[in-house]
Amino acid sequence: MSDDLHGTKRYEVRHVTEYTYDDYVTASYGRACLRPRATDHQVVTSNLIEVSPRADVMSEHTDFFGNFSHYLEIRNRHTVLRVKKTSQVEVSWPRVDVDALNKWTIGQARAEMARVAAGRDVDHLTYLLPSQLVAPTPAVQAYAREHLPDDRPLGEALVNLYELIYSEFKYAKGATNNSTTLDELLANKAGVCQDFAHLAVGMCRVVGLPARYVSGYIETQPPPGKQKLEGSDATHAWMSVRTPLGWNDLDPTNNHFADSRYIVTAWGRDFRDVSPMKGVIFTESKSSKLKVGVDVLPLSDKGVPLQEPLPAE
Repeated sequence: MSDDLHGTKRYEVRHVTEYTYDDYVTASYGRACLRPRATDHQVVTSNLIEVSPRADVMSEHTDFFGNFSHYLEIRNRHTVLRVKKTSQVEVSWPRVDVDALNKWTIGQARAEMARVAAGRDVDHLTYLLPSQLVAPTPAVQAYAREHLPDDRPLGEALVNLYELIYSEFKYAKGATNNSTTLDELLANKAGVCQDFAHLAVGMCRVVGLPARYVSGYIETQPPPGKQKLEGSDATHAWMSVRTPLGWNDLDPTNNHFADSRYIVTAWGRDFRDVSPMKGVIFTESKSSKLKVGVDVLPLSDKGVPLQEPLPAE
């Protein structure tokens, strides 16, 4: 990866979620992770949330994990619910120093972090515990211990982790869903970014390295000679593992550590902690359609998109 992937980058993220129902919804109550969070590598310069029909109640609070959580309450009859988030961020991820991490083996790193945490560090304990979608079943434990042995140098082990999942698992939309277990993923060897992040998180937790699931976006490029189409990007997921040198983010879907193309929205134990939108509705509707459009647009120094995407066909 070239050095420009670790310089400062500026982006505008547009994320539109639209639900269409075949009958009126009389009330909708939802919870959403919509606003990007500030991190050591990310500054959020603006964030706007637009809801149609207008929300009767829209409030924001910070959840247990430090994410921004929005509560939306809509009591007007509607057949279409549209939520649009527009955020501008400045991102600057440093290069991960693999050689520095190699000063510890996995076993030494686990012991060092446990000594420092000494049962008082909530983050350390939270991200070691099992969660609904990251269960340390016998199959997961065996896979983790095979590929992350205690005597392996830590930096080398993290590189091997994302390379392993990238090479052994096929990216296949529709092969899994939001309830797919790690055992099912290991058996079928196919999934999407959410699944691969869950597996990497689970493997690290098995060997005593705190790990969290990260939700956000990554800048993508259109095919050569083509301009990006409106709404053609997508949400993305990767994982972050705690080391004696701090948190390091790695992406098994794309086979590398996170860099300045990565934009963080939220993190938690697994996907269910950071779902972009969830809730309940009151309706006689028998069916609904979900449409999601995402644009990740590089910005000029003046905060203007360098190129607007073409309208989707």
